Amino acid sequence: MRTTVEFKGVPKLILEKAVDIGLARSKTDALRMGVFALNDEYHLIKDIEMELVERKLVEEEAEMKKKKIKYLSKEEALSKYRWAIGFKKMESWIQARLGWLF
Repeated sequence: MRTTVEFKGVPKLILEKAVDIGLARSKTDALRMGVFALNDEYHLIKDIEMELVERKLVEEEAEMKKKKIKYLSKEEALSKYRWAIGFKKMESWIQARLGWLF
């Protein structure tokens, strides 16, 4: 999100002071720190990671709907790996019968 903001008076002085004393590298960083402090104070977003994941899923679902893409079923998703599963079972069977070879 891009936003242009102009501060005057006390907010401007606070941002400049945060940069001057080295608390923030720039006024933009000071604003970012303020946003996180706001969340810490009022608990606006409890689990930030989960919130980001949920938003990403909503975006992906909207994109899939727009492109008319459907989710794969479990069987469809695993179908290209069936040979590996079958090979592993066969390998276990052979090892059980002819353990001395392995």
